[in-house]
Amino acid sequence: MKYRCVRCGKSASTLNGFTCGCGGTLEVVHAFPEVSLDVFGQRLSHIDGPFSSGVWRYKELIHPRIGTDSIVTRPEGNTNLYRRGAVSSYTGVERLQLKHEGENPTGSFKDRGMTVAVSEAVRSGANIVACASTGNTSASMAAYAAQAGLKAVVFIPEGEISYGKLAQALAYGAQVIQVRGNFDDAMRVVKEGGSELGFYILNSLNPWRVEGQKSIVFEMLQQRRWQPPDWIVVPAGNLGNTAAFGKALRELKELGLIDKVPRLASIQAEGANPFYRFWRGKHNRLEPMKPDTIASAIKIGNPVSWVKALDSIRMTDGAVEQVSDTEIMEAKAIVDSSGVGCEPASAASVAGARKLREMSDIAPDEEVVCVLTGNLLKDPENTVKYHLGELQTVDARRMNKPVQVEPDIGSIEQLLKQLNGQPMEAAVSGH
Repeated sequence: MKYRCVRCGKSASTLNGFTCGCGGTLEVVHAFPEVSLDVFGQRLSHIDGPFSSGVWRYKELIHPRIGTDSIVTRPEGNTNLYRRGAVSSYTGVERLQLKHEGENPTGSFKDRGMTVAVSEAVRSGANIVACASTGNTSASMAAYAAQAGLKAVVFIPEGEISYGKLAQALAYGAQVIQVRGNFDDAMRVVKEGGSELGFYILNSLNPWRVEGQKSIVFEMLQQRRWQPPDWIVVPAGNLGNTAAFGKALRELKELGLIDKVPRLASIQAEGANPFYRFWRGKHNRLEPMKPDTIASAIKIGNPVSWVKALDSIRMTDGAVEQVSDTEIMEAKAIVDSSGVGCEPASAASVAGARKLREMSDIAPDEEVVCVLTGNLLKDPENTVKYHLGELQTVDARRMNKPVQVEPDIGSIEQLLKQLNGQPMEAAVSGH
């Protein structure tokens, strides 16, 4: 095992800091043992221990060298694939599945990367772990650090974190520090603290986070009997998942475990779209920007993993697209009303699939897996505001507004007759 800079290609046998001297980020390069898909199938029967985890089931592909005594697991993963007719109709893609990472222990995909990165922190003897976060990373890190007995320090952008996420970081015992600025300002503080204050950084700058996030692809393929879809569509903020998915697919193909590599689609919010702008040739290099989107989990203007993500998109002949806040919230309303539910950033994948289908990048008969990255309850404030029509920058065409009624059976009967006589959406919105 070694570490390699994704920018200059220089290799190192140890991880001294999280960036190369050239400023590039690092990735883990494994010397994989002999791997059989049968092993992963046999582990599905485990009900305890690390192999009951939807991450550590694939230990040989994630972290072959770590001892099980260093593994910190809740367990995570084991998230479901869903088919919903309403979502397929909305996107125009009949054979569409939703991989719901909001079913992880702290409610987001971050748990997959965190179990590996915190386990590596334990193995390496770290005492203090730290991250910058708009919410999900802080919740996950705080939970796993508490389980491992590590001190956790969270830096959040002032006023840019939902209570559903902040509550988790506080409850799990992390020291929360508000930074006057946005996520990128908080990330800069963490980087400086890593070298000057001895923090073990647990943002996706840490290459072990990416290793854990690869398991989303491994588990999804196992659920599909190792038959790859045509497309995997994922929300894109810091671009850790785009980077991880490409790495997972490349390794599986090199090991001969899959014959076909799906195309990756990385979907950004219009107000936080530096990777999209770069991909579309609007800049010669990725230009950081001040992000502005309702989808707080992808509200990032200077993504750390963009070079790795670019490799993933190119390697898979993929696509990069952007969607508006209105498109995100409308797609979320569709996912929510199908009985699945997700946080706003998650719905970027569904909105992106719809847009790519409209542009004919995705054919109507292709198989598509959209990744939902977080739980509905991660951002209840904006969900309620959407259905009340209180989001100023969003056209809430699918709101489900509550109605008031007098507390008597006659009034309720009259209301129900009214609702049954016209589409629910029109009745509750007063149209």
